[in-house]
Amino acid sequence: MVRLKKVPQRVCVGCGQTRSKKDLMRIVRTPDSQINIDTTGKLSGRGAYICRSMECLTTALKGKKLERALQMELPQDVIIDLKKTISGECD
Repeated sequence: MVRLKKVPQRVCVGCGQTRSKKDLMRIVRTPDSQINIDTTGKLSGRGAYICRSMECLTTALKGKKLERALQMELPQDVIIDLKKTISGECD
């Protein structure tokens, strides 16, 4: 009997949909209180997941959902990096 590997599921902070961990982007607050985009998914710290769409990002930023999930205010340069990353993936 072939055993299927379990696919990790995460909830998007913006839209609230449950998706595969690979389909989402992780934003992490590191133990030294820096906020980074986690491309590997393995950085230590508190993480929040968001879909790779501009609609989810604007919803999460407008409602301060991302800040609430990370328990810290987002610096402006991180917001700019997130927008660049998502717009670059959508092209």
